[in-house]
Amino acid sequence: MRILFLGTGEIGLPSLEWLLSTPKHQVVAVVTQPDKPVGRKLVLTPPEVKVRALAAGVPVHQPERLRDHVEELKHYNADIGVVIAYGQILNKAALELPRLGCINVHASLLPRHRGASPIQAAIRDGDSESGVSIMHVVKELDAGDVIDVEKTPINGLDTGGSLHDRLAKIAPAALERALDAIAAGTASRTPQDTARVTYSGKLNREDGAIDWSKSAVVLDRLVRAYHPWPGTFTLLPSGEVLKVHQVQVAAATSGCAIAGTIVCADPRQGLLVSTGDGLLELTEVQAPNGRRMAARDYLAGHPIEVGAVLRAS
Repeated sequence: MRILFLGTGEIGLPSLEWLLSTPKHQVVAVVTQPDKPVGRKLVLTPPEVKVRALAAGVPVHQPERLRDHVEELKHYNADIGVVIAYGQILNKAALELPRLGCINVHASLLPRHRGASPIQAAIRDGDSESGVSIMHVVKELDAGDVIDVEKTPINGLDTGGSLHDRLAKIAPAALERALDAIAAGTASRTPQDTARVTYSGKLNREDGAIDWSKSAVVLDRLVRAYHPWPGTFTLLPSGEVLKVHQVQVAAATSGCAIAGTIVCADPRQGLLVSTGDGLLELTEVQAPNGRRMAARDYLAGHPIEVGAVLRAS
């Protein structure tokens, strides 16, 4: 089939690679977001999807608003649109552009975790598994009938980054099955159970503020879920921001009645904080304008008083 690929996030790269390599389909064009300034020097940087498509000789379009660009895409005569982390809502004209409509590769087990941050939500909320859902795209957000699913377990060491990469790798298998079924006219349409729908909104850096009144188990999941984006942080008694990159639930359970209280800050024994339930050890941290380091190394150069209280804001 003639494929119109719409994607921006790197989670779509393995699927694009498969589409470019398989003899079953032809990627006739790629639609992605405009280049964006990146880093402290704000270097204008293209999405990796664009780089890969141009290397393969595939035309690339980067409209600010897809709805204003639909007419220009009609001449590709696409059979189907494959949407993966594109970053724009498709209007009715865009959905009807390909002959067979559009399908979406969504990084959750729908109907759980519709929305912009399903990978982080799955870890943060303590799900035992995640996966990729291939669905028919409709106007309502992530509400289309499901064609195929590929599952993967979530383990106690998974981060948002590691789960993202694993979902990216398993997505092509589900996409291939779905496209085969569509080509054969046998694609299923399994409606989503609306009673089980949950939403995961777009994340901002402020979402990474650590609320110490939550339990150590919940905060461990939060730190892992939000690594590497949006990251988690706490405020020291001085008001200085301390980024928290890695933690672990401490074996000891006794702490302080005031959540956020530092109960141990020793370069040899580590940095332990009392939570709403249990103790959490901060194992990797980063000071402003500093580098990421083991918390014990941080304490060697930045002493913190036992009894001091960390806070979210």
